[in-house]
Amino acid sequence: MLAPETIVEQALRTLAAGGTLLYPTDTIWGIGCDAANADAIEKIYAIKQRDHSKSMLVLALQEWVESDSPRLNSLFASPDRPTTVIVSPTILPSLPAVAANLPAADGTVGIRVPRHAFCQQLLRALGHPIVSTSANFSGQPSPSAYDEISPLLKQRIDYCVEPLAEFASGNSHGSRIVRLETDGTLTILRD
Repeated sequence: MLAPETIVEQALRTLAAGGTLLYPTDTIWGIGCDAANADAIEKIYAIKQRDHSKSMLVLALQEWVESDSPRLNSLFASPDRPTTVIVSPTILPSLPAVAANLPAADGTVGIRVPRHAFCQQLLRALGHPIVSTSANFSGQPSPSAYDEISPLLKQRIDYCVEPLAEFASGNSHGSRIVRLETDGTLTILRD
């Protein structure tokens, strides 16, 4: 087994080179890439056999999502459980740009601030958001553990992070998903 710092370095090299990554998050195992790299995003759509009408979320650092809205700030800072907020990125001036093929048709992006050391290390080193989508083929159940991830899916990923105890989240469920409209209306899509 590789040392955790070596795994972080290899994951970062993979992201920087436009590759895809199978990695632990604060919820379930995810497939990701550099959210600013349109070609890498297309690779994930192909790997997952996912329709482009189903957008993917990104992981971001807390300081990238600070806004003038106390409500929005509290959603991103939610300490009780991981929360993905679907929002127009135009209201987040500190959010680094994402590739044009990532937002949904209405221009919104799902964003989550992970409370997971591995994810935070990658985000800080890369300097911009990372795509995060469940480690499964489209339409299949989301695996709750590394051992449940399809071997075929693992073969299609450029770099698979080892399931070290240091990287475990202790969570086997996806995040809560909420949508915040520009007028302040909040809709809970998944609780």
